Amino acid sequence: MRIQHWQDVASLVVGAWLVVSPFVLGMAGAAVWLTIALGLGVILFAVEAFVIPSYLEEWGEMLLGLALVVAPWTAGYEPGAATVSSLLSGLLVILFAVWELMTDRDFSTWWHDRWHHGAG
Repeated sequence: MRIQHWQDVASLVVGAWLVVSPFVLGMAGAAVWLTIALGLGVILFAVEAFVIPSYLEEWGEMLLGLALVVAPWTAGYEPGAATVSSLLSGLLVILFAVWELMTDRDFSTWWHDRWHHGAG
């Protein structure tokens, strides 16, 4: 197990926050389980990046981040702090994933070969 990108560690921390935040912020109902499930998903993708380094998990993190951004309005988060937490956590997860993709050598090579190879 090797850490190749600091963004994976940052995503892991955000995922851990998401798992405990419903209890810290006093969430209730579906918001609790949705936030915990999304947090566990973020943790899973971050750990997967340590075990099997690949750029593919970043796409999953971006989808989870998007889900976190829209979750407060789809699941009816009550405390304002829960909405802010979900929104900021989602944006951070997306930011870390995009940042990692832009700095990952394997993805940059794939992107260049895929989109610039036949440009001549």
